[in-house]
Amino acid sequence: MSAEIRKIAVWVEETHREIGRQISPPTRKAVAVAVIKNPFVGSYTEDLTPLMDIGAELGGLLGDKCVAALGITPAQAESYGKAAMVGEGGELEHAAAILHPKLGAPLRVAVEKGAALVPSSKKMGGPGQVLDVPLGHKDAAYVRSHFDGIEVRLNDAPRAGEILVAVAVTDSGRPLPRVGGLTHADAEGKDGLR
Repeated sequence: MSAEIRKIAVWVEETHREIGRQISPPTRKAVAVAVIKNPFVGSYTEDLTPLMDIGAELGGLLGDKCVAALGITPAQAESYGKAAMVGEGGELEHAAAILHPKLGAPLRVAVEKGAALVPSSKKMGGPGQVLDVPLGHKDAAYVRSHFDGIEVRLNDAPRAGEILVAVAVTDSGRPLPRVGGLTHADAEGKDGLR
């Protein structure tokens, strides 16, 4: 791997009760985070290909870790998302280079299929700052029950010269969804929308 990884963290969030109601089975979200060295810290670089290649490596690595943490098969994954926070000395385009050109394809392999765009967010920040990872249905963007998100935060990342990269995967939608729209069961996943 070309990414110089300082740390990886993985956790699962389960919701068992919401507004006094039992959620059965519980809704579950997994998130995997890698803290990497930013190879372009402190200077403008026209060609960001090395960061794009790192994105490809991390998409599969972090996606696989999420699926394993949930204890599901790739086909059982229902939604996904990605985000990156660039530490001091970097620029927002460094996060874009990791997230957009190449991270999605290996993430889709990790969750089997993934016809829909992978929701994403990027920001500048420092140690302990919250990064929101948006979530959407992996095969059909119009499945409203899967419009969601998860927060990630590491007390020591990103430091100056680092990038925090996060991938999230779920095996369900939000707890108690009731705003209508296409359901997970009815999604075809042919065009990424329906």
